[in-house]
Amino acid sequence: MVSAQLAAYEPVSAHDAPDAPEVRLGARKSIATVSLSGPLSEKLTAIAAAGFDGVEIFENDLLGTPLSPEEIRARCADLGLAIDLYQPMRDVEAVPEDVFVRNLRRAERKFDVMRRLGADLLLVCSSVDPRALDDDALAAEQLRRLAERAHEHGIRIAYEALAWGRHVDTYDHAWRIVEQADHQALGTCLDSFHILSRGSDVSGIAGIPGEKIFFLQLADAPKLAMDVLQWSRHHRCFPGQGGLDVASVVSAAARAGYDGPLSLEVFNDVFRQADAAQTAVDALRSLLVLEESAGLSAPPVPSLPTGFAFAELATPDTEPVRAVLDALGFARTGRHTSKPVELWEQGAARLLLNSGAGSRRYGPTLAAVGLETPDPAQAARRAEALLAPVVPRRRALGDAPLDAVAAPDGTELFFCRTDRPDHPSWTGDFEPLPVSPQERPGHVRRIDHVALTQPWHQFDEAVLFHRGVLGLTVHESLDLADPYGLFRSRAVAGPGGGVRLALNVAPGPGADDQMLQHIALATDDVIAAARAVRARGAALLPIPANYYDDLAARHDLDPRLLEDLRESGVLYDRDEHGEFLHCYTAAVGRVFFELVQRTGDHQGYGARNAGIRLAAQYAHQHHP
Repeated sequence: MVSAQLAAYEPVSAHDAPDAPEVRLGARKSIATVSLSGPLSEKLTAIAAAGFDGVEIFENDLLGTPLSPEEIRARCADLGLAIDLYQPMRDVEAVPEDVFVRNLRRAERKFDVMRRLGADLLLVCSSVDPRALDDDALAAEQLRRLAERAHEHGIRIAYEALAWGRHVDTYDHAWRIVEQADHQALGTCLDSFHILSRGSDVSGIAGIPGEKIFFLQLADAPKLAMDVLQWSRHHRCFPGQGGLDVASVVSAAARAGYDGPLSLEVFNDVFRQADAAQTAVDALRSLLVLEESAGLSAPPVPSLPTGFAFAELATPDTEPVRAVLDALGFARTGRHTSKPVELWEQGAARLLLNSGAGSRRYGPTLAAVGLETPDPAQAARRAEALLAPVVPRRRALGDAPLDAVAAPDGTELFFCRTDRPDHPSWTGDFEPLPVSPQERPGHVRRIDHVALTQPWHQFDEAVLFHRGVLGLTVHESLDLADPYGLFRSRAVAGPGGGVRLALNVAPGPGADDQMLQHIALATDDVIAAARAVRARGAALLPIPANYYDDLAARHDLDPRLLEDLRESGVLYDRDEHGEFLHCYTAAVGRVFFELVQRTGDHQGYGARNAGIRLAAQYAHQHHP
């Protein structure tokens, strides 16, 4: 299936994109074994199954496997993987002569291992040895001698500047030494993390001859204020998941004439605990999105979602959800002609209640989201090209065609075009039910946003998925306090805010079950909406009086408004663009509802109030 999906992702040539710089970068994709969890044999299987062409064998993975180098070579051949690099060799250059002689003996052992592996490229990192001297001429002379010895074995040396190297810590410095050494078996390795973490100017890459760039390693990372070594060893991520401009490095290497593989080298504590097969697919998706960002390939363009068609709740017991929907002012307007699914509507907000799915253990869960999409077929083509798993759908005769893919958390995403004459509408699958005007008196206008709980080890994957597959814009990651620690939240949104998704993740393994999902409903008057909900007998989340005392201290609010907020259990936030007023229902199973009023051009989600909400939910769940 992966190969079929990749077929939709075509490389861009100079003829296809006449305005782009001519490039020679190949389409081969590789990944370092250190990027995945598990023993080496399982890593290789996952890498091949995801669709990679090659692999970097990390030395620790080799040392820890019972497989011989010959068996690894055969296994890679059987899987269709080239061994693109063996790494790393450290602390080689600019050292006293007696130390360098020992290094040459060490290198001879590595050359023998590489011969048995069938690998012909060795990564050498710039020295961090305290005995290393600040002497470029000595470094060049010793690297040349190493290259001469490697050349006798049919091996090349790729010299890489570590961002924390003792004397060589930038790519341009490493290149000057390689240039001075002047040996055909010696080139440089460019690593996007080492380059971007130091803020180096990537334009200088264009001055390196393409044939002397022996390898290109890629990694992203969130922007953190910390020691660069710790940043590198624990917080790298796949391109598109962090805050570094990895595409600029790829583009610069392509302009220089590099035509080798794009290879991922990611040190990440979470990835090394996650399922290797899923991580490998996410890794390959990151390279596909990166190629697009760098202008090197062109998958189907995104058909950007413009709004929510529906949100679907799954539960075997529908009565508790029906009671909440009724209190919110929704009316049951339709019944699916072939499935146990009800349609509830209010304004432009549509909710589906599926009694044929879900778990009695968790109660109601948010199972699917329908996205209003200008071209559903185009959106589906892009999703498949970027390795999104297609959701098989049981269709009865006459059901509207609906394309859907699964997000990393399992939520099904449907591409919809509702009530348009040029496209079949999913609403046609529902038999209308009679609704009196008195049954639709609510204040809800539409779905404002949806919050999705992510498994702790898939948060970064979810960010890349929604950015790459759906074309949504990613906002800054936030750490929000709850009674037992911090959880991360990151919003993704479509143009104009028609689609907003909040991706939330609990602090670690076992905490996912404690996280709730929610659907935020837009209203023009949240205080009136809150009063109406209470009048219909539904519970809103009680907010401590201390919150309103603090609110009065932080904002110069009209006393009558402050009292209305306090009486209604409505929270308040504002910025230079406008105000955000919101309140919450009590949770039903793993789902709760939020009523939201935005004024002006406020684009936030009430993050300042998240800790208050989380503490209030915990208190309500454990001490109702």
